[in-house]
Amino acid sequence: MQLLEERIRNEGKILPGNIVKIDGFLNHRVDTSLLRAMAKEFGKHFDLTGLTAVLTVEASGIALATICAEEYHVPMLFAKKAKSDNIEGGLYQSEIYSYTYKKKVTLLLSKEWMKAGDRILIIDDFLANGEALRGLIELVEQAGAECVGIGVAVEKGFQPGGARIRAEGYDLMSLAIIDGADENGFRFRKQ
Repeated sequence: MQLLEERIRNEGKILPGNIVKIDGFLNHRVDTSLLRAMAKEFGKHFDLTGLTAVLTVEASGIALATICAEEYHVPMLFAKKAKSDNIEGGLYQSEIYSYTYKKKVTLLLSKEWMKAGDRILIIDDFLANGEALRGLIELVEQAGAECVGIGVAVEKGFQPGGARIRAEGYDLMSLAIIDGADENGFRFRKQ
């Protein structure tokens, strides 16, 4: 997506540890017009017939997933990383390793909100090693629901997550794939 790549080029930075910093428009300060354009791109790609929900993980994926859910007229669900007192009944759970926080976390989703037969679109802001997406896929499988696709704003193409998820047969659409960055700027994969 040309608009997203331009924003990354103009405003993005690479921090130590291959951290891509684009929090000025994607996941700290949010440009909702850009997110709306991203939702429309995902909508063109995925078969949203019978879609029942958009699923993401807290916290930085919530903004994009919310705009997508609104665009597709379905609820947005997010997997929590900690159990709260207001979750009743059973839980779907998936343990993942968070490279952002350098620790294992358990993704939790109430069984009340996702059921067998649901058609779920997974949306997230970043894809690096694919742990968060793997965990979300596991939650969908535990529910007996169908993952109709996975939409990601930015994929770090120099890390293995995207290749792994595609090899498993999932329809993964990344709007921008960064293959590297240096003093000359970001290098994007042609799509």
